[in-house]
Amino acid sequence: MKRGGIANPAFEPSSPDLRLKPRASVSRPRSSPGRPPPECEEGPCGWGSFTPRALQLCNNPEGYLSAYSLLAVFQDTCQVSGTSNANFTCNTSKESSLSNYLYVFILAQLLLGVGGTPLYTLGTAFIDDSVPKHKSSLYIGIGYAMSLLGPALGYVLGGQLLNIYIDVPLQTSTEIDPDDPRWLGAWWIAFLLCCFGTWLLIIPFSCFPKHLPGTAKVQSEKISEAHDDGSEAFVEDRNIGKNFKDFPVALLILLKNPVLMCLIVAASTEALVATGFATFLPKFIENQFGQSSSYSATLGGIILIPGAALGQVISGILVSKYKLDCKNIIKFILGTCSVALLLNTVFMFSKCGNEPFAGVSETYNGTGKLQNLTAPCNANCNCLRSFYYPVCGRDEVQYFSPCFAGCTSFTVQKRKKTYQNCSCIGMPKRLPDSEEVPFEALAGKCRTQCTFLPLFLGFFFFAVVFTFMAVTPTTVAIFRCVPDKQRSFALGVQSVFLRLVGTIPGPILFGVAIDSTCTLWDVNKCDIKGACWVYDNSKMAYMLIGISAACKVITILFIITAFCLYKPPPDNSATLQKDAEMVSAVHM
Repeated sequence: MKRGGIANPAFEPSSPDLRLKPRASVSRPRSSPGRPPPECEEGPCGWGSFTPRALQLCNNPEGYLSAYSLLAVFQDTCQVSGTSNANFTCNTSKESSLSNYLYVFILAQLLLGVGGTPLYTLGTAFIDDSVPKHKSSLYIGIGYAMSLLGPALGYVLGGQLLNIYIDVPLQTSTEIDPDDPRWLGAWWIAFLLCCFGTWLLIIPFSCFPKHLPGTAKVQSEKISEAHDDGSEAFVEDRNIGKNFKDFPVALLILLKNPVLMCLIVAASTEALVATGFATFLPKFIENQFGQSSSYSATLGGIILIPGAALGQVISGILVSKYKLDCKNIIKFILGTCSVALLLNTVFMFSKCGNEPFAGVSETYNGTGKLQNLTAPCNANCNCLRSFYYPVCGRDEVQYFSPCFAGCTSFTVQKRKKTYQNCSCIGMPKRLPDSEEVPFEALAGKCRTQCTFLPLFLGFFFFAVVFTFMAVTPTTVAIFRCVPDKQRSFALGVQSVFLRLVGTIPGPILFGVAIDSTCTLWDVNKCDIKGACWVYDNSKMAYMLIGISAACKVITILFIITAFCLYKPPPDNSATLQKDAEMVSAVHM
């Protein structure tokens, strides 16, 4: 208004077309039209009028992060490792009624997904709301790293519970032990414990207010970095996301955001590799380096869990420390993915060849044929191919079982079986000091001559670190490139893509690739092909590096595309300064 004095821009009406500009609401606090500002919804920690002073110590981002991390740990611990065996006969004319319980487990997994997704969508957005922009990545990185403790605890807990019989009251009366193939472990106890712990966490979660104290101030200082395609102004103008009927429009806005979709596809291909290796890394270590399955699983856990957690924390610290904006965060993601691609070549340089295996890669002392376990030396032994019990001969050749090695007797000394009178085993390649050889075969696989295991573990650890260094920045970049109201929805869309493109097909793709390298399959008494006993190590290594490299290249291409397409909003620092000066003048 202007009445004979100096015009005050703070009281002049907005131009009619101002609200149509993408950056119209950038300098205002992030509160929706028609909704109370965040400061009106900030409150004490408690339940209704019961707000103990002690609880207010947790009414801050650090307190919420602690509750978030605990829930993530308990939620990701339903991932319990365990196997069970069951006897069967060849003439099964009808399916067991127990097969119907498969649908119960499918329903349970669906419910787990419904209940677990809000933590990583709404919960992560709540963290981003409550802390300054440059600290968001640090808090999110810590929360994501803590969630990795869940699977680690699940494996440890599951391993211990499998030593308890599935029907606990019969534990003392049953005549079988955990080494018996009929043994079934009490896998269900872990689910009850996690369920109980998760329900307990409802108590601390329910005490937090809708907004933590100080959220309004934090939001007023944030400047939008949404991709400048006009969607932010449209969302603010139409108040998109307030009603469920806005779902199709809100989804369309996200799907039309090229930067967001490129980041989601890149994250999905990374998830495909991560879940594939998480599932089959122990099998790779076991077959390449001749380790036991339990020791290989331990090594895989030591590499994957700490490496992933360290990568997410480091990336959160770096993004927070250097206060990277959306454009530079995408560049950071590109750099970490490129380094991870280079480190994944460790599969090519640390692969190991197969040890000699009679009937598979080696003949029976010059007799028999390859890919045939039967030879003249064991033709009359009536050996069962369904019974795999490898032994290592004095000729440094591995045999499928003592029977296929032609052994007729054995002795046990210090819990180690040694076999004698083995008609298929030749003379040792390296004679010992004495002329007599005290055994012809030892139980177990032949000791590998490959020494690349420490090299592989070292390089692959850093490959895991750099792979997961992209996880936290990707989440932050997704928050930044979409309108403020659509951050949680964007994470929900990402979650769907991660499962459909990454976490579900990842283990399937890796499993098919590894099965294609099998050279000796288990064939049971029913002539049905079962598990694989022997793999081609070199082919397995090339298959894994091929899948990994292809996914990494796709990731890098989509990250580059996101970087090129991202259009930051116009620089409005001068506008913000001018608005601040005008507000100060009005209050004076």
